[in-house]
Amino acid sequence: MKILVVDDEPIVRESLRDWLSDSNHDVLIADNGPRALELIEKERPGIALIDLVMPGMNGIDLLKKAKELSPEIEVIIITAYGSIPTAIDAVKQGAYDYIEKPFCPEKAELLIDKLLEHRRLVEENICLHQRLEDHYRFENIIAKSPRMQQVIEIIKVVAKSSATVLITGGSGTGKELVARAIHAQGDRRTRPFVAVSCAALPESLLESELFGHEKGAFTGAYAQRRGKFEVANKGTLFLDEIGEMSANIQVHLLRVLEEREFTRVGGNELIKVDVRVICATNKDMKKAIGCGQFREDLYYRLNVVTIELPPLRDRKEDIPLLAQHFLRKFTVENQKSIEGFSPDAMDFLLKYEWPGNIRQLENTIERAVILRENSWIELDDLRQESLLAAEAAPPGRGLRDVEKNHIVSVLSQCDGNFSKAARTLGISRATLYNKIKTYGLAKSRPAG
Repeated sequence: MKILVVDDEPIVRESLRDWLSDSNHDVLIADNGPRALELIEKERPGIALIDLVMPGMNGIDLLKKAKELSPEIEVIIITAYGSIPTAIDAVKQGAYDYIEKPFCPEKAELLIDKLLEHRRLVEENICLHQRLEDHYRFENIIAKSPRMQQVIEIIKVVAKSSATVLITGGSGTGKELVARAIHAQGDRRTRPFVAVSCAALPESLLESELFGHEKGAFTGAYAQRRGKFEVANKGTLFLDEIGEMSANIQVHLLRVLEEREFTRVGGNELIKVDVRVICATNKDMKKAIGCGQFREDLYYRLNVVTIELPPLRDRKEDIPLLAQHFLRKFTVENQKSIEGFSPDAMDFLLKYEWPGNIRQLENTIERAVILRENSWIELDDLRQESLLAAEAAPPGRGLRDVEKNHIVSVLSQCDGNFSKAARTLGISRATLYNKIKTYGLAKSRPAG
């Protein structure tokens, strides 16, 4: 990185150049403000050490003009003891720090090293933020299967609107990823994306979570609290597992969708919001309506646009792409050098039914990468006990039987620990509990 030294005293300029050059820095020098600006425009140094008191253009004026010319430049002010208050003011106006005369070379070098580390961290965070943004763009939804290509086309169209969207599909199929892709491609992308799991909280807490509450509204409400609708104003609110929402909350949600206003729990003030709502569920909503578990009017209000995500077993063309993606991700994270999958391992990935969908595939490959020491993922690295129970369905047995037996096996392996079994299966606790009830596997909630 180039470093510019600006000082009207030759001994200071030359000394700093010699010290910094000895540390392998590329050093430029200037004896006044106008010459410094010429070098900044031409050479684009990353750091400038600028004397505060110079004839003509002083250090503060040069700082301002340097930032206008090259906003990314970092400035260290060189100041005498009596000018420290002015140097502090320079920091407030955009300088990174200041250094007092007389100074030793070690002190200057230490400050520059600190600045370089600061720049490195900033650049890493910028790169990380960009990678995260890219991860949620629809172009990065990894798929080549025809069904997922159709989903991508729908996302492209619906992202341009503010329509309410209902995303359906099994646990682990990527519903939140699709919701984030819609948000990231729309006009609200610079506004908040707020996600709420409707199954994670009991009714009383979910109501407060969504709509907020006033001080004293209930025991423990020691202060006013904004709800997620307020937090997501002008942005997107993602309501996951909407099918688990109680009848009372459904009524409140319907009002918000229709009137775009609500009151906090325990309050009277009407709060108006402009929020795009995207919902997701793994339930058969028409069946839930028929059973009286979900309001029909709310369903049709949510179901403006429906995006149905297929289970991974129905988009097997995507498994090699997803597997390679997760392999690259986890080899980097774990600093491993794994080249790929053996033919037997890939054949297993393609034949397995993946009841936990993409989340289960991701967890399986992460485990294999962590435990693997050689250059290739082998079949034995994938066939851990949590997969063996449902590796393949014998002739005449349906998928429901395979899933049921797989859940029984995993619960047994986890000694009935509900949380551990859910993590192993790659599904949420609420989803596992619902499946246990659906298959009549237990009368009471398992431990954990």
